[in-house]
Amino acid sequence: MIAAQRTAVVPRGGAFARLSLEQLGAPVLLACLQSAGISADAVDEVIVSNALGAGGNPARRVALAAGLPERVAGLTIDRQCAGGLDAILLARALVDSGAAAIVLAGGIESYSRRPLRLTTDPDGGPPIAYDEAAFTPWPDRNPGMAEAADALARRLGISRLAQEDWAAESHRKAMTTNHSAEITVLNSQARDAFTRALTPAIAARAPVVNGTITAATAAVAADAAAFVLVVSDRVALRAARSLHILAGATLGADPAEPGLAPLAAIRQIWDGSPLVMAEVMEAYAVQAMAVVSAAGIDPMIVNLGGGALARGHPIGASGAILAVRLFHGLRHGRGLAAIAAAGGLGTALLVDDASGA
Repeated sequence: MIAAQRTAVVPRGGAFARLSLEQLGAPVLLACLQSAGISADAVDEVIVSNALGAGGNPARRVALAAGLPERVAGLTIDRQCAGGLDAILLARALVDSGAAAIVLAGGIESYSRRPLRLTTDPDGGPPIAYDEAAFTPWPDRNPGMAEAADALARRLGISRLAQEDWAAESHRKAMTTNHSAEITVLNSQARDAFTRALTPAIAARAPVVNGTITAATAAVAADAAAFVLVVSDRVALRAARSLHILAGATLGADPAEPGLAPLAAIRQIWDGSPLVMAEVMEAYAVQAMAVVSAAGIDPMIVNLGGGALARGHPIGASGAILAVRLFHGLRHGRGLAAIAAAGGLGTALLVDDASGA
């Protein structure tokens, strides 16, 4: 990876509410290319994770909107929360195979512009509204995400207060970190809009979502885009800044306990050797806490600039944001990113600072 950029993360209905997916994503693509000194004509492929859109291959649309050559077909994937990291792993596979030398990969999500969803009635009745698709074929193993998070908290004995402490620390770290180098300013939004001083008193008043899970310990729905530039070794040699992708994996686990799904992927790619920083998705405080503890990651190196609890969760873009954070935060060592997804999926990425910058 030789470049990484993202928009600010803005809760739905905010500054990005009127933007289409291509309006969110195209400026970030161009910012990646500009920061790396790569011409748009040199791009071989664009891979975009998008979970809530209405189809139509957003990757193609954003590539065209960014002025990339018409030969760039664009590939859109949906692995829900894990998709942003999976797009990067697909880009690496393309480059490693020799099929491409320069690939833009990441995710775009707009909760604000998500389509209304209806399913047809096979008996001829009116269409039936639904909020999200099923993630397994078994209703009893397809829990709501907040329900699953609360069940995990109860099983592991992680209290509401402990989750609130984690969330408050996420906001504190975000407030004391300058993210300007990684953010492409869009609609005058130069910082993550949700970050605030989350005090114990504020957390205690947060509405309950499910059991021990509250609005303070669950990431807010949001709009954002994030991309990295994945290139061949030959191209990387000319770059001023480079992170080497050492390994990555996406694995399935128990659909009924999606919060722990990243563990298998982490264990496959990381042998416990020293890490300088780790970006672990905070869809829920308890999910991040459980993964960090079970994986044996030092909590002191986790989400050094704050996590998703302090910015929001633009589903298809969230994994890519973790990679952007690694690119801008990692120096002289190895970093890990990990994320869970509905249906019991987990993705992990291991990188090394190849530039020594």
